[in-house]
Amino acid sequence: MLTNPMFLSMTILNGISIGMVIFVIAAGLTLILGVLRVLNFAHGAFFMLGGYVGWQVAEVWLDGVPGALWIAAIAAGLVLAVLALIIERTMLKHLYGREEYYQLLFTFALVLLINDAVKVIWGTDILTIAHPDSLRGAMDLGITFYPKYRLFLCAVGIVVAVLLWLLVSKTRWGRLTRAARMDREMLSALGVRVSLVYASVFVLGAMLAGIGGALAAADRSLYPGMDADIIVRTFIVVIIGGLGSLWGAFLGALILGLITAFGTVLVPEFELVLIYLMMIAILMFRPWGLLGREEAR
Repeated sequence: MLTNPMFLSMTILNGISIGMVIFVIAAGLTLILGVLRVLNFAHGAFFMLGGYVGWQVAEVWLDGVPGALWIAAIAAGLVLAVLALIIERTMLKHLYGREEYYQLLFTFALVLLINDAVKVIWGTDILTIAHPDSLRGAMDLGITFYPKYRLFLCAVGIVVAVLLWLLVSKTRWGRLTRAARMDREMLSALGVRVSLVYASVFVLGAMLAGIGGALAAADRSLYPGMDADIIVRTFIVVIIGGLGSLWGAFLGALILGLITAFGTVLVPEFELVLIYLMMIAILMFRPWGLLGREEAR
């Protein structure tokens, strides 16, 4: 099969599209881990909730309206941003600098609450969002035909990576987040409200997860508990890419996506094992990740 150009190109494109969806989620998580040093186990639940909010907007409130998916993605991002702001300002801010198990217990409690809320509001049926008219069908790439929507997801991941890089490296907000990561006390002494910087990072991370959930819902099914698989893969991407490294997360998501695509086709019963083996192999040689930096605890 690997010698078949059509199979090879299809599988590579599948891997890229899988990786780019995971990257959109992992980008928010790597910002939260890198700046806030918070193990946000609820990030996958934010992704799932964004998918359900997107479905509610696109399939119930705006059913048949042109551009419903784009409006749904924006709505999902805004809803998750407001929810994240409330969580961060009322509860999470008290856990900064505390031991990791406090953060894990708190964010795991959020997972349980969000999962129960999803079941109460939307039930346990499997849901999905219809593709927009402009992205239905497949595009002729010369060597093969490939779904337009998955090509769109590939483009979304690249655009998000570039925009986040510009935001972090070329703006005052980006400089403040890097300073907050290095020395929160010194930044506070200079008159900067570090609490607002932390809140903005958490809100941005949750917004990315919400938008990613709404866009992914048009390519996969929604069901309660789907966050469990996505959070594992997202943490793997962040770990192998390097904590706080945006391009490390991008590279890690691509690697994970390609391994998932090829593993699903070639050795479906060992696909998840291959991902863990890849993570172990990378961490054996670079414990701080592909593009991360070795630093003292």
